Amino acid sequence: MASRPPPAGRPGKPPGVSLNRALSKLGLCSRTQAELLIAEGRVRVGGKVVRDAALRVDLNRDRIVVDGEPVIAERKVYVMLNKPRGLVTTRDDPQQRDTVYACLEGLDLPFVSPVGRLDKASEGLLLMTNDTHFANRLMDPASHLPKTYHVQVGTVPDEAMLETLRAGVSVDGETLTANSIVLLRSGGRTAWLEIVLDEGRNRHIRRLLAAHGIEVKRLIRIAIGRLPLGDLAKGTARHLTPEELALLGG
Repeated sequence: MASRPPPAGRPGKPPGVSLNRALSKLGLCSRTQAELLIAEGRVRVGGKVVRDAALRVDLNRDRIVVDGEPVIAERKVYVMLNKPRGLVTTRDDPQQRDTVYACLEGLDLPFVSPVGRLDKASEGLLLMTNDTHFANRLMDPASHLPKTYHVQVGTVPDEAMLETLRAGVSVDGETLTANSIVLLRSGGRTAWLEIVLDEGRNRHIRRLLAAHGIEVKRLIRIAIGRLPLGDLAKGTARHLTPEELALLGG
């Protein structure tokens, strides 16, 4: 009787994570910085120099060494900051613009990454962490985690316009919608809207409003899920409390 062939493995990538992602998950540096370290021959796995950033490694079994020092997972940290306008949400900017990491100066932190993004002209609540599982869960579209924004616009929309905005619009092949859009207050030629999203497409609110000829003057994220920005001063950052982390399901 002929023996049956072994069951086929699931298609896709082999187990583990890529080496550059492993260094990021361990809190050493960003994936881009990890690729440079690997290319320079400064990273060893199991005693051997590795120059392939895509090499799959097991964080629970493989010994990873950088510049002769073993890489050990950092403590998990969760930080909220009130991002000012004019900063970009990245670690290393090719154009040498100021980044949100300027808000972290003076804090004793391991390497942390932003959870999602706010564009350069936007303000408000931004989370940063070295817990990639936590970050991925918050950013997963399936989580439908609402994000609340206060937006100053260069017009005073009537109810008909608000209904048109609520209906959504197709821009560059993407359908842009909002969970809710309400008028907070108005004065003169401007108004403040509260807009709630449960997804975060690139420049979502700006593109949605621009499609209707509405200028955005200020855009401030005031809450993520049940976590409010509160009275955190602009340009400052602090650790989340256990109670605040619980509001995010952490």
